[in-house]
Amino acid sequence: MNLNATLFFQMIVFFVLGWVTMKYVWPPLTKAIEERRQKIAEGLAAAEKGKTDLAQTQAKVIAMQESAKAELNLRTTEVEKQGTLIIEQARQQAELERTRIVEQAKQEALQEAQRIRDSLRNEVAILAVQGASQILKREVDEKAHADLLLQLKAQL
Repeated sequence: MNLNATLFFQMIVFFVLGWVTMKYVWPPLTKAIEERRQKIAEGLAAAEKGKTDLAQTQAKVIAMQESAKAELNLRTTEVEKQGTLIIEQARQQAELERTRIVEQAKQEALQEAQRIRDSLRNEVAILAVQGASQILKREVDEKAHADLLLQLKAQL
């Protein structure tokens, strides 16, 4: 065969390979990425909700402090001591609640991000093996398939 025919056939094979990739491999990858983006956005929205709850709790603490201060001005020294104790307990409870809400939002966001990463790794590994199998026009045996998936997960 001459050089021009070889280059022509290689160009045809390249375009067919590109078409197969764009038709069968690329759409699932973009879908997985979009789903991941949406889940991350939901996690960020949950974190924003936690911040909003924190701000509301802080506003409640401030309101409680102000009302307690007004009450302290009207009462005797003993009532002032009791009011201070109530304010401190309320502040501690509010701080505990704020800490709990923030930590819960952080943990949820971290868990969601880890779950999404693991899911995406599995999907990418499966898609890579399927793509390789289609390109090679043969099926990889079950043990080799599992080994390839484990290797791809480790690399990702």
